Amino acid sequence: MAQFTIKDIARKLGISPSTVSRALHDHPDISDETKKRVVELAAKHNYQPNQIAKSLQNSRTSTIGVVVPEIEHHFFSSAISGVEEVAYKAGYTIMVCQSQEQMVREAMNIRALVAHRVAGIVVSVSRDTTDFSHLEAAVRQGIPLVQFDRVIEELDTSKVVVDDFNGAYAGVHHLLEAGYTRIAHLAGREHVTIGRERFEGYRQALQDHGFPVDERLVIPGGFQEHDGEQGMKRLLELDSPPDAVFAVNDPVAIGAYRVLRERGLRIPRDVALLGFCNNPESALVEPPLSTVAQPAWQMGKAAAQLLFRQFEQKNFTPQTQVLRTRLIVRQST
Repeated sequence: MAQFTIKDIARKLGISPSTVSRALHDHPDISDETKKRVVELAAKHNYQPNQIAKSLQNSRTSTIGVVVPEIEHHFFSSAISGVEEVAYKAGYTIMVCQSQEQMVREAMNIRALVAHRVAGIVVSVSRDTTDFSHLEAAVRQGIPLVQFDRVIEELDTSKVVVDDFNGAYAGVHHLLEAGYTRIAHLAGREHVTIGRERFEGYRQALQDHGFPVDERLVIPGGFQEHDGEQGMKRLLELDSPPDAVFAVNDPVAIGAYRVLRERGLRIPRDVALLGFCNNPESALVEPPLSTVAQPAWQMGKAAAQLLFRQFEQKNFTPQTQVLRTRLIVRQST
């Protein structure tokens, strides 16, 4: 079967080969919509540049690719450190890419890492990733791949996650035991595992304490501070605002925190606030933020260890490791 080329992509999409080339290299002059169409078609037909395809038949580099939604998030920077620690001791280096929470950029990163002949990939998917054909393509080409934190359950690879359900359950249970009864949830995306599992923990804790889920108190969003700001503003517009808020992660909680302070509301007297992650800034705000701690460095380390185990074993069977969380109660609740 003939190899799919840039000219083939251009012909199918009705654009020039130069536009295809620039789209594949994330050129700023090419629109996001065009980039998305090009990347999706390239992934569908397993396109690889000719010289890279030849290189892939030979040995791979001693480089590990790491793809995360954003490097500035303390959780991901800590996880990257965990991956690097294992890689360094094994004589490998790491190449870090960030998707900026965009599926199209994530796909470009994966393709670039494959093109650079990385030995393996550690990835945490973006909030927008609903199509994982780019990850499937990497696996089909024999690239060992391990997912962590945010994972695609349908993709048959090793995974490292925390017990998001029970972490969220413990946090909401704490709020209920503290006397809060109208508890809102600033949720993540439902198709992202951590968003779904943390919502389920929230829902189950309420139900086990005899409280139905009030859909008006569940605000879906993303995983960044501006999502917390927007969600908190919506909650404060309700006729009966919440007396406590459980945020899907600490950045979202910090965004909500900022809105509460701007409105002159007292934490926790007017509204209690609980996060998830235990970022350093959660202990530095006033009052300090209660949160559910997840072991970011250990997750990165475990993901890298699974990757190297796959290097060493011919008939490796994908494994899933679930790490425990820990509730940290501070003055915000």
